[in-house]
Amino acid sequence: MADESGFQLNGSAPERYERYAAPFMTPFVDAILDAVDLFPGAKVLDLACGTGFAARAAAARVGPAGRVSGADVNPGMIRVAGEHAPRMYPDIEFTVAPADKLPYEDAAFDAVVCQQGVQFFPDLDTAFAETARVTRPGGRFAATAWAARESIPYFVAQYEAVAEYGGPEVAADYEGAFSGTPERLSAALRGAGFHDVAVRQVGFGIAFPPLAAYAPGQLSSTSWGQAIVDAAGEDALLRAGRAMQTRLADRTAPDGSATLPFTANLLTGVR
Repeated sequence: MADESGFQLNGSAPERYERYAAPFMTPFVDAILDAVDLFPGAKVLDLACGTGFAARAAAARVGPAGRVSGADVNPGMIRVAGEHAPRMYPDIEFTVAPADKLPYEDAAFDAVVCQQGVQFFPDLDTAFAETARVTRPGGRFAATAWAARESIPYFVAQYEAVAEYGGPEVAADYEGAFSGTPERLSAALRGAGFHDVAVRQVGFGIAFPPLAAYAPGQLSSTSWGQAIVDAAGEDALLRAGRAMQTRLADRTAPDGSATLPFTANLLTGVR
């Protein structure tokens, strides 16, 4: 389906995630990898890897002597991650696995990173205990989780559109994306046996293409967008995207593009 914006709902949700999440995921990759001090030959796990944004960048840093693994519970994400894995670096081993039951040996990795996944773990304590198990003594962990929704205008607009077109149940589920508070994350990481635990905020101004097509496209790659489609059809998704565009009109350039602030909590610790 397409409308005058040029948006078309095609491909799988993971394929759309790879395309539409890139603008606001990629800028945070360097921050998370800098935090674990990667070196040539390092062994790295990208936990809850999605389509592999962090894994691909890690492979470039560790070089031919290194090893990068990616684990995600979603088979579709793992399929797309494998399709986009670079071949000029060491092969990235992508595996379907939940964060609380990882198929790796003890102390297998020098570093574990997790980009925008920790807030979605059903059992954060068990997931961090597994992270500790697979991280060597002295190894490093870093994760990002979005800061408060109110500090990120794009997500404020998206939440309001999700509440309007998806209803209160979908809106309540959306709130989980912002449950990675510094207090919750740091307490769980310390409980798993990490030390030197710290949380700081990192932020970027993200340049977006025209929102008329981007907003419904990005929403379509999420579970909340799928819930809107399932309940009311693709036209409701397009209306939700237009509602987001309207709510961000005061931040939008004449051509429909926008540069918007995004802020994440960066959690770090040493095993």
